Amino acid sequence: MPTPMPEWAESIRRKYVAGEASVFLLHLNAFDQIVYGADLLWPIEFLSEVLLKDNKQNIVVFDPSAGLKVKKGEGLGTRLEDFEGRRSSRELLGVLEAVLLSRDSTAVIIPYADAIIPAGDPALMAEQDRLNVITVHRWSLNPALSNKDNVVFLLTETLAEISPKIVGNPRVAAIEIPLPSEADRLAVIGRADPSLSETQRKALARHTAGLKTVQITALLTPRATPELGEDERINFVKGLLSGSDIEPRAKKLASLTRGLRKREIQELIAPDTPAPARTQDDDELLRLVSLRKREIIEKECAGLIEFIDPEHDLSAVGGNESIKAELRRIAENVRSGVRARIPMGVLFVGPMGSGKTFVANAFVRESRLGAVRLKNIRSKWVGATESNLERVLAMVRSLGPIVLIIDEGDRAFGGDSDSDGGTNSRVIGRIKEFMSDPSNRGQVLFVLMTNRPDKLDVDIKRAGRLDQKIPFFYAQDPVEIETIMRAILRRYGIESTVDWPTRGSEIAGVVRGYSNADLEGVVLLANQMAHDAGGPVTDEILIAASQDYLPARDADMLEYMELLAVFETSRRSLLPERFKTLTNDELNQRLTRLRVKLGL
Repeated sequence: MPTPMPEWAESIRRKYVAGEASVFLLHLNAFDQIVYGADLLWPIEFLSEVLLKDNKQNIVVFDPSAGLKVKKGEGLGTRLEDFEGRRSSRELLGVLEAVLLSRDSTAVIIPYADAIIPAGDPALMAEQDRLNVITVHRWSLNPALSNKDNVVFLLTETLAEISPKIVGNPRVAAIEIPLPSEADRLAVIGRADPSLSETQRKALARHTAGLKTVQITALLTPRATPELGEDERINFVKGLLSGSDIEPRAKKLASLTRGLRKREIQELIAPDTPAPARTQDDDELLRLVSLRKREIIEKECAGLIEFIDPEHDLSAVGGNESIKAELRRIAENVRSGVRARIPMGVLFVGPMGSGKTFVANAFVRESRLGAVRLKNIRSKWVGATESNLERVLAMVRSLGPIVLIIDEGDRAFGGDSDSDGGTNSRVIGRIKEFMSDPSNRGQVLFVLMTNRPDKLDVDIKRAGRLDQKIPFFYAQDPVEIETIMRAILRRYGIESTVDWPTRGSEIAGVVRGYSNADLEGVVLLANQMAHDAGGPVTDEILIAASQDYLPARDADMLEYMELLAVFETSRRSLLPERFKTLTNDELNQRLTRLRVKLGL
């Protein structure tokens, strides 16, 4: 039975047979080894030796760094012999065009196509780059290619690095080569280290999501290990033997197995011994693989994403009971995989210091999902921002299910699109497209945080992208203030003898309206004062710290941010009592008054 083609290769075949395109732009994982049956093939090998082997008489590869090479040349004659090894696109694209228009059944493969037809403002591009773009564009529109059964493959990691004239051409088919699936990773892991048990391979296959084949191979290929000492080898062999005379038998077998590793000795002496159950060593292996994976992916994404490993779950969050209940429901649905009940994204909105970031991290811990934080993807270089974004989104999709956290969303997606050559509008457009992709539901959960939702693109906030809008406010109720301060004391392990039933209302009266960050500042100040006094945090010390602490306040701006949170929330039940009865007219009037007062 023939080995089935990867889905992306089948897509090429279908489009080519249907006559949709003769020029294919292969992107994303375009320079990784491809799992094909029991083999690992580089993309050019796969194209020339598998996909094109039986249906193309001529196969030519033009690598901008290595030059021209004829992989298969039936019918080419001597036309290309004089050009093999040359690297100049100025002369070679013309030669390749002549071959494509004069020969039948010919394939041209161009890796690193972004070096030949790069993205950029045509007015700023080198003349040869402009001519290259025109040449390849002409190929895509020429019916002679399909009539002569010819095809061109362009390989690149990121579409944003290819000229928009090519990417946007309907006669050029962009085909994504995905990162290895879990089944592919399982095969690669077994090939990289055959000594691993099936249980270990399956666990590693789950933990290596997002890595390329070559990265997994490099990570898991066993390194040379020092030879076992004589006594160590004898003791290990004893553990594999049963019956009488174990000591002399072990010494004899130990001498015969000198130079072998433990696994190899076990396979020779006791091949039927079952693989050991998962041990602390297995957990250590998974932990080390996870850490190495993070390093690889963060480097692969050029520091544009950062993995998050929170210490606390939602039990460490003080107050906000309705918010915690809602997030626990989402977390449970994510864990159970019920896609219909999982939002595409969640917007955390409220004034600064209200606990949005801490709650988001606690939610990650509660959901037991992997999580990454999106960092600044913008670059001063033309086209680099779009390239950065594509790299990040492709990686995030491959890591799913995952939580993607975007802090200060108004800054991440804000900016003047008229002053940046349209970069901001293209970035926001791509983000919106990704956020509303139905295939991401249950795989990529966006958690976006902002204290100025009025600066966000309105279309980003719609249902289907950010389905849930969760508001955060400063604590006003004495019970909630007590809950928050108790949680902070527990979180930092601070010894306390505060008599909350008796003095809680007095303490709350001093700090009412403080942000969660300010309440933490009060508790930490009290801890310092208690340390200086040589005892625990007492009622008097906490009250003294509350009276001494001065929060930075801008009452009008904070009120404006709170009202924006009320305006944005998707559920009235998430609002505190003081806002639940606020009508839309009253809300709009107060917002309008504050905008005028603040000059917004």
